[in-house]
Amino acid sequence: MGEKRGSIAFFTTYRPPVALEIYSCPLPPKSARDEIKMTDGKSYNYNGQSIPPAALKTILKRPKLVSEGFKDADVDNGSVTGMIFVSERDNLETLHIALQIKSSSNVENKVFSFEDIYNRSDGVRMEDIPCIAGNNLIYISTKEPAARRRQPWTVVYKTNLKSGKTDRLTPSLQADLSPSISPSGKRIAVASYQRKAGWAGEIQDLQTSIFVMNVDKPFNRRLVVENGGWPTWGSEGVLFFHRKVDKFWAVFRVEFTDTFTSEPTRITPDKSNAMTPVAIDATTVAVAMIRKLADFGIDRKKEHYRHVLVFDSRTKKPVMNVTEVTRPLADHFNPFVIMDGGTNTMRIGYHRVNTDLIKVGENIERQFTKVESPVKDVGLFRLSGAFPTFSSDGKKVAFVDNEFKSVWVADSTCLRMVFETEGPNKIFSPVWNQNQGKDILYVCMGPSFAADEPLDIALIPNASEGRQHVQQLTDGFNNAFPSTNPEGTKLVFRSTRDHLEDPQAKVKDGFKNLYIMDDAEEGDFGEGRITRLTEGDWVDTHCQWSPSGEWILFSSSRDKPEGAPRKANDLDAGFFAVYLVNPKHPDVIVRIFGSGDDLSGHVNHPFFSPDGRTIVVTADLAGISVDPISLPLVEHSVRAYGDIFSVEIDKEDIKKNENVKDFKRITHSRYENSLASWTMFSTDDPDSVWNLQFNGEYTPSCPYAPPSGAESWHMSGHLCIPQRKC
Repeated sequence: MGEKRGSIAFFTTYRPPVALEIYSCPLPPKSARDEIKMTDGKSYNYNGQSIPPAALKTILKRPKLVSEGFKDADVDNGSVTGMIFVSERDNLETLHIALQIKSSSNVENKVFSFEDIYNRSDGVRMEDIPCIAGNNLIYISTKEPAARRRQPWTVVYKTNLKSGKTDRLTPSLQADLSPSISPSGKRIAVASYQRKAGWAGEIQDLQTSIFVMNVDKPFNRRLVVENGGWPTWGSEGVLFFHRKVDKFWAVFRVEFTDTFTSEPTRITPDKSNAMTPVAIDATTVAVAMIRKLADFGIDRKKEHYRHVLVFDSRTKKPVMNVTEVTRPLADHFNPFVIMDGGTNTMRIGYHRVNTDLIKVGENIERQFTKVESPVKDVGLFRLSGAFPTFSSDGKKVAFVDNEFKSVWVADSTCLRMVFETEGPNKIFSPVWNQNQGKDILYVCMGPSFAADEPLDIALIPNASEGRQHVQQLTDGFNNAFPSTNPEGTKLVFRSTRDHLEDPQAKVKDGFKNLYIMDDAEEGDFGEGRITRLTEGDWVDTHCQWSPSGEWILFSSSRDKPEGAPRKANDLDAGFFAVYLVNPKHPDVIVRIFGSGDDLSGHVNHPFFSPDGRTIVVTADLAGISVDPISLPLVEHSVRAYGDIFSVEIDKEDIKKNENVKDFKRITHSRYENSLASWTMFSTDDPDSVWNLQFNGEYTPSCPYAPPSGAESWHMSGHLCIPQRKC
């Protein structure tokens, strides 16, 4: 068995539960029938760009495609066209090429991996924003680690379409996003952190600046616009870009030469969100726009959705509403221009959720999705349920739904709901008792991400036997993230209970420490003691008892530098690192590692491998990999970053685990990956019955598709709970 050390499971936000697909329509469209699908309906497909005829002819001469029998004449007469885009069909977010083959009777799409066409092997990475510059493909990749912790790995590369040779264009020690090619194909505009010395934890507004450079040496890279993102060329001397102004996003236009740059001019109106522009010419630009903001959870109308509109920069008014004609009750993302050489007409491409995959009123199935792992003996997969947790024998998996309303369990008999609350955002973080004979699930009862609200720990007995009641274990305060010792008799958890002003007060200062219940089945209501394990004015949280029972792993802000901000962007400022403590000798505490050099950032939700040799965490060690506003539902999200990382530890000597330098990036994603768990079973192991999820055998559903056929909040987003304030 290849995955002899088991499998890591994780949860993803921002990734819609229904696949994204690339579509296009003419300018202007007349009806919904004018919209056509540009990809083949397999997996998630997005961020497309048309391939110019000359470049397509070069690509078709690669050995991988020669056998398809296409001729230059097929490209010249428009019977074969090409598009390069990002797809997840190979269990990574990587570049693919779609060939659209037109005949008198039908249109066929064939999709090929760019890696296969060019016989490359770049390993586990994320690729994004492809565009063609003459005989070069320009794109983003995270294949190389950044020189510093907590900095993005996003680098612009160019691959020669004839030779396959690849060169790095982003300067060393820098990170770029969102490359765009000038009409001549000789220059590139990028959104870069260069002016501000890197990413500093920005959440939605990255505060990048726009730099322009040549495709070939000398690069002559220079700053054109401060505070801008997602550049697009209107002409060799005109750029459009987006920028956040106060609470809203807007598209701007700037003119420049080698010696002059005009003041940027705002093109789109105030009190609406306009983003991810694509220039049509020097005065015309298509944007994705939300004309009217909606309160979270309401039934949206067409003006509440993200639609593609065309603006005239001279009048600063829309001249064409594109996608309201074709799909009025759906969100559309990241438009791009397609020129039809055969008819000399223009189309606008974009991606959206492929709601054609479901029927009106139909439920959407939950899924387990394999992801390519960078560790050969460890599997990797994504659950569409949050807070995945496995029993110690690996035979049962539990998770909560996206509304934090119900708990699900899959085992050898079926997958079923075992507990449901009366409303959303009332239950989260299930975890099994480590004693596999007890069949007990622990859960947190109360609002998630609300540090100042009461929160209790409860247990669900006989969790594999269908719907159950819950038994409360804590009596007041804010308590969360329980974990038992291997015998299942004691429980470690975090609590605010010694940080209150008086019995009637809520949380005084947000500080939390770790405690141990002597009785894991009675808690505050039994005769067992509650012992304080850690003590201090900081936050200790996300605790887990090791499989050996000798150590407890947790995340903490205890080493936050003096004078560091308490809040950033109305959220916890971070400074979370991962620690080990010996429960028998609480004075023995070792910091394993943090994120930034000054411990800024977040290293959270640590979890032991079953053999105790490795710790897996959710962290911002690689910064952010895409412009967050280009993703679904960012308006109601918090942090648009987070990937899964691992560190190797010494099982025998706790002191040898202090300040570990080396870590491994497990996931490379535009989404937020978090809440990793580790099971002893392989994703290919037939004895692990919950793996039937991969074959669609057991799939709990949730009512995402309303009878109206409109996209609900769930459809193009993630966690459907109120905005997080943590």
